[in-house]
Amino acid sequence: MCLDCDNQRLNRRNLMKLAGIGLVASTVALPAVASDKKAAPAAAAEGHAAEAPVAHASTAEAPATEAHAADPHAAEAPALSPKQALAKLKEGNRRFVEDANACAADLAQRREELAGGQHPWAIVLTCSDSRVTPELIFGGVTLGELFVIRNAGNVLDTGALGTIEYGAEHLHAPLIVVMGHKKCGAVSAACDVVKKGVELEGSIGKMVQPILPVALAALFKSEDFVGQTVRNNAVSGARRIAEESHIVSHLVEEGHVKIVAAVYDIATGEVEFIDKIS
Repeated sequence: MCLDCDNQRLNRRNLMKLAGIGLVASTVALPAVASDKKAAPAAAAEGHAAEAPVAHASTAEAPATEAHAADPHAAEAPALSPKQALAKLKEGNRRFVEDANACAADLAQRREELAGGQHPWAIVLTCSDSRVTPELIFGGVTLGELFVIRNAGNVLDTGALGTIEYGAEHLHAPLIVVMGHKKCGAVSAACDVVKKGVELEGSIGKMVQPILPVALAALFKSEDFVGQTVRNNAVSGARRIAEESHIVSHLVEEGHVKIVAAVYDIATGEVEFIDKIS
């Protein structure tokens, strides 16, 4: 849902059209090219200059082009702090739960505007499950807003971490969310391996390997073994981002980036955010 259009409603058919615009980032790390992002304006609502997304010294500024000149979105950076970005996701999810319709979006015009560059305000690592679509879950956001990485089980592998680094350092997204979801098939498979000794064929067994230690640690500690592992897996992934990436940890320490975990309930549509990941 567009952030300014709470009262407008569309039919379910148009909602499904919006579902098709998921901005799914490949799990292959993007090349570390110089960003065309301009220096960010001061964060007005917070009054904390340290929290405002700013251009980092390691990022070269691209020269102006005709596309940039005609593109107001590429020419200006988002003025969101990590705290504001998180509040924006929460508000969007609230509207999604209350009314799962979205405002109409002029995608053709938006696509043209974004041709010169992108400035997403949140990075989301989540599962490939077809029921989990971040662009809808967080209020029907449109093109150019979320930098999304998806794989089965929202696993933080090399490709996912490299993509997150690119989004944080070069695109200056102020918020990183690792979101699991209830009834996750990949997590359930990992739990079956740990609890029942199931052997998974093909590459699926290799794919769930990073989830196995998380599942093992949750074994016999909750009546909802799979649900607890889903939660712990999201928290573990969020924690590991800062532990394994000096690029992201540096941005977190400077207040430019915040990392949170989350769990999506596929039945109710609600997202539970988990701030305490350490």
